Amino acid sequence: MDEVSAETGYPRLPALNEAAPDFEVMTTAGLIRLSDYQGRWVVLFAHPADFTPVCTSEIVALAKSYKSFRESNCELVGLSVDSRYAHIAWLRAIKERFGVEVPFPIIEDQTMKVARRYGMIHPGASDTAAVRATFFIDDKGVMRAMIYYPMSVGRSVKEIIRVVQALQAGDKNGVVLPEGWKPGEEGIELPPETIVEANRRLLDSTDSPDWYYAKRSLARGGKRK
Repeated sequence: MDEVSAETGYPRLPALNEAAPDFEVMTTAGLIRLSDYQGRWVVLFAHPADFTPVCTSEIVALAKSYKSFRESNCELVGLSVDSRYAHIAWLRAIKERFGVEVPFPIIEDQTMKVARRYGMIHPGASDTAAVRATFFIDDKGVMRAMIYYPMSVGRSVKEIIRVVQALQAGDKNGVVLPEGWKPGEEGIELPPETIVEANRRLLDSTDSPDWYYAKRSLARGGKRK
């Protein structure tokens, strides 16, 4: 059973680097469970309502970028508190009006069970609609990142893809990634844990401003710079 918050009466919200809460829900693609996606990354995102302009712009952009997500072993799963039938009608309208077929499922969450469990309902914005929340869940089912936008501002799909790629590159290479990092750019070594390691980095480095900021090429595993 989920731990309940004494303040809200809702289950405790998911936290970074903890297991993302599993769910079993009906979607536009039928019944799915989060655990079905083990071995793949998942971007779970909420939109406030079907048949609204900002949400439509996001869904269209996500559908057009679906191939990029799949190339990163990542699946998309959408959610709003509208019914499955409203979702189906909306996706059919998007295909008819925008010429875009949406290839990923959208969760029906009229009871707001998943939205509340994931902290998508913010009373200051709306008691009955999910804000633009985006959750990055890795291939082991662990919550790795969260991004929230207000209802009035659409998300950047390029940024969502970048975050997935950065998380994966960091895992693969054992580094952290600097501001605005993109594939093909250098990463940064984890901070040294001893003064000996700090001194060695200053001696070995040819392109690092200080002992705590040692760059490393990520091409083919890369070497410390």
